[in-house]
Amino acid sequence: MSTPTSTDFHVFDTTLRDGAQREGVSYSVADKLAVARLLDQIGVGYIEGGWPGAMPKDTEFFARARTELKLRHAQLVAFGATRKAGVRVADDAQVRALLDAQTPVVCLVAKSDVRHVREALRTTLEENLAMVRDTVEFLVGHGRRVFVDCEHFFDGYAADPDYGVQVLEAAFAAGAEVGVLCDTNGGMLPMGVGRVVADVRARVSGRLGIHCQDDTGCAVANSLAAVEAGVTHVQGTANGYGERAGNADTFALIANLVTKMGLPVVPAECLPELQRVSHAIAELANIAPDDHQPYVGASAFAHKAGLHASAIKVRPELYNHLEPAVVGNDMRILVTEMAGRASVELKGRELGVDLDGHADVIGRVVDQVKVLEADGWSFEAADASFELLLRAQLPDAPPALFELESYKTSVEHWGNGVVVSEATVKVHVDGERVISTAEGNGPVNALDNALRQALVSRYPQLADVSLADYKVRILGWSSGTSATTRVLIDTTDGVGEWTTVGVHVNIVEASWHALVDALTYAVRHRAR
Repeated sequence: MSTPTSTDFHVFDTTLRDGAQREGVSYSVADKLAVARLLDQIGVGYIEGGWPGAMPKDTEFFARARTELKLRHAQLVAFGATRKAGVRVADDAQVRALLDAQTPVVCLVAKSDVRHVREALRTTLEENLAMVRDTVEFLVGHGRRVFVDCEHFFDGYAADPDYGVQVLEAAFAAGAEVGVLCDTNGGMLPMGVGRVVADVRARVSGRLGIHCQDDTGCAVANSLAAVEAGVTHVQGTANGYGERAGNADTFALIANLVTKMGLPVVPAECLPELQRVSHAIAELANIAPDDHQPYVGASAFAHKAGLHASAIKVRPELYNHLEPAVVGNDMRILVTEMAGRASVELKGRELGVDLDGHADVIGRVVDQVKVLEADGWSFEAADASFELLLRAQLPDAPPALFELESYKTSVEHWGNGVVVSEATVKVHVDGERVISTAEGNGPVNALDNALRQALVSRYPQLADVSLADYKVRILGWSSGTSATTRVLIDTTDGVGEWTTVGVHVNIVEASWHALVDALTYAVRHRAR
């Protein structure tokens, strides 16, 4: 197979149309415009914006896109169906809406399974071919580039291996540039996709594309098998969003095509943008990023086992299939009860803690982590707490910010339904006894306010620090409300964000540990 370039290989993204069918996703028009701009930054060639005429929101999107979207790499695509059976193409309102969208490219969906033609469209096989031919000719005649999605192609091929090919031939004869083989039900495996695509490739001369759903968990693999068999147009969605189990993930498709198959399908400068754009689109979709997503997930290059860390210390590529920076990601070392000395040393290096010449410190930290994790602590997501633990073992460890005398919290529920939380802390700061009382919307918030109030005169940088997120997990080692509690706190100073952890059978005490670490990290971090 010859090596295509980014100009003769199509990366076609349908996040805004097929991806928007994911359960729980509802983009506003502003969201759609923002997603389109992000997709353009990763170098995709085509962005399918929706179905004008059928969806009012999509009609508005295309109208606004004409003045608000300035795309550098991608062309905008309007999606729609062939003319209706028995209707002149010039009289079909939805076909007219495709012209009104004023996009340079139109993607048409066409039936390619004889059963769908007869039972869903309730028309003849000949009329369906005419619908394809007429619509493509009409749009091409009005200056549009036309791609044709052959819906249910693989299921249709199993029922009749000739009819789908006839649909492709009709589309190409009418002027279509691409015929896309769609695994609409997502039931294919790579072996079958490769076999069918190779057969079709041998029978038609036009450019073939592939569109895979992920119902077998093979959408990306199926797409790559199709490329290997000869397609030069792949369709996907950001983060694999889509109906049911989703679609082929555009980010994994691009990364695999470029780094594993050697196909420069996007401009080289776009590849390092993959992780950032993946997470930004997840935010717009209001979906938490998948930490374990290939290439772009936060854990994609995270190593936990001590054996891995030992090898990585010598040569990182021994346990990384790719240099993480290629796709805009980073390698992380996770320090857990599975960690060895190499894990701690590498994690210290990642956090900027120089452990050279401190073999005793590394040994103590390894032992300490294993004991703490046995009690429910976890530092995988709490780098700030682990850095403080590590620095506390060094010979030049700084003293604690304060010495605790006591703290107490109270929650008062009034008869009118108002709930008031109050906390009082008594601490010694630089030899001075400080008592501080504060209210909050809960006992932890009140405790946070009281502690910062007590410390801010000595550490003024704490005035800009605030709690950004608070997560609680009940560890199932005891029953009911007496179970051990793990608290993760995300804190920000308006510039950066860090995570700390606390564990105790009492949720307030667990929170106290995480709060103390959060404020200590703020002071130490700003002081460096």
